[in-house]
Amino acid sequence: MPYSELLIKPMREDLSLNGITETRTPEAVDDAVNNTQGTLMIVVNSVCGCAAGKARPGVVEALQHAVKPDKAITVFAGADIEATDRARSYFAPYPPSSPSIGILKNGELVYMMQRRDIEMRNAEMIAAELKAAFEKVCAPQQAAAN
Repeated sequence: MPYSELLIKPMREDLSLNGITETRTPEAVDDAVNNTQGTLMIVVNSVCGCAAGKARPGVVEALQHAVKPDKAITVFAGADIEATDRARSYFAPYPPSSPSIGILKNGELVYMMQRRDIEMRNAEMIAAELKAAFEKVCAPQQAAAN
């Protein structure tokens, strides 16, 4: 049974009010993957403490970086169940985990941060890790060559 929208609304807004598009259906996830030229970050959000105190603030801080994905979307595990399953299908061969963060480049997974990677870091460390990933996989080719 999905979480109550009243319960998770503030948790959704941690990301949606910071420029990350909510995708609540499998079709919306597919649309984002298929229609994003370049890089797409997918954040699997959740109600757990490591999402609240680590993942969400880390993602928001990382997106202030000069280099970032062309687009960012989110699904909510335990609420957007089918959308979450679809998002996770793009993370293969990684097993499902919540929270988690994947970056796709032209539809192919190029970076993955699973719950186990989030649990051992604080928000600042997650932001730093994501910024480094952005530099590596999201930087324009010309900048990457220099």
